[in-house]
Amino acid sequence: MKVNYVAEGPADGEVVVLSGSIGSNLSMWAPQVAPLTEAGYRVVRYDQRGHGRTPVPPAPCSLAELGGDVAELLDDLDVRRAHVVGLSLGGMTAMWLGINRPERLRSLVLCCTSAMLGGPETWAQRAELARSKGMTAVADASIGRWFTAGWLAANPEAAREYHHMTAATPAEGYAACCAAIGGMDLVADLPRIAAPTLVISGADDPATPPEGHGKVIADAVPGARLAIVEQAAHLGNVEQPKQFTDLIVEHLESAR
Repeated sequence: MKVNYVAEGPADGEVVVLSGSIGSNLSMWAPQVAPLTEAGYRVVRYDQRGHGRTPVPPAPCSLAELGGDVAELLDDLDVRRAHVVGLSLGGMTAMWLGINRPERLRSLVLCCTSAMLGGPETWAQRAELARSKGMTAVADASIGRWFTAGWLAANPEAAREYHHMTAATPAEGYAACCAAIGGMDLVADLPRIAAPTLVISGADDPATPPEGHGKVIADAVPGARLAIVEQAAHLGNVEQPKQFTDLIVEHLESAR
């Protein structure tokens, strides 16, 4: 799978790959691009399979395939090692790389994510909702997980844009990635991650609350640090862009 990507920033900068959530596209990382490029990094954002401008796969996909897409992207860019920042599904993809392709990583930042989230039945139901009711129904259900009620009330135009981002995602692309999440259990393998790792959780994230998800990852990955950002739900990098970006840049600089 050749994923759609955008590369920005100095050509000789250390590469930072930004990997997004299910139901999003690479524009979800817009708040982080300027600060990272201004700090001297080469920023590569991409669309997961079946999202944005990346083709819909012909069958449900696995986390290994999503991780392989990133490794192939790095090969295409002639990049041996990169920092990988992932949120939700992107964080799961990043953990897979840390476990299975450690030689490709400089560091990891795992945002609002989980090493095991529900199970096959839960995500099969989510895929069926996409297929039977359409992606607008999925967007209606997910927007309240992505953002706090206060942010939604204060940012109605942005809320509509993010709702549309999910609603415009192909149902089969969304369903394919549901299978990857439903089939994932990385918990036992987390101690194998050797890359310097920062875990960021949103204090108000109903999808991957810190105690049951971010803390589990940070406790299991050797040397990992957990940061909890207040007034942030699942798309914390959008809701609290400065706090998330400052934490990311600080971690990347320490990994240098």
